[in-house]
Amino acid sequence: MFGPHLTLDLYGCDKKKLIDKNFVFSVLIELPELIGMHRISEPQVTIYNGNPESFDAGGISAFVLIAESHITIHTFAKDGFASVDIFSCKDFDTQKATDFIVGKFHAEKIEKNIIERGKDYVKHYPNDVMQANEIVQRQRRILKK
Repeated sequence: MFGPHLTLDLYGCDKKKLIDKNFVFSVLIELPELIGMHRISEPQVTIYNGNPESFDAGGISAFVLIAESHITIHTFAKDGFASVDIFSCKDFDTQKATDFIVGKFHAEKIEKNIIERGKDYVKHYPNDVMQANEIVQRQRRILKK
């Protein structure tokens, strides 16, 4: 497997936090280190004021790039809803991440999914040096023919 992709849909969140740019920024500063990841960018946080024609109250879209992939947060203030994704090429404690996020947003209900991304990744790009050497040697023999 290449890595886990944790998706959280948070319901009944603190609406003030869902529109607080500084709060969302701080979550994206704290979370990577908490789960053993390494930020390679400053969090990017954009407030969307909504579309009056669709009665959309707006919210925030934010992300931070990590060496292991990315973390995104999308909030919908009027509905008390947030959607959070953590995708990593490195295994991490998904329960620790979930507890942190749920606690920060004061979510009343969550939907949690963990997707195993790149299930055949190791077959094509093995982490084991000896296995990688065998694949390289096999490919070289094929190319010589």
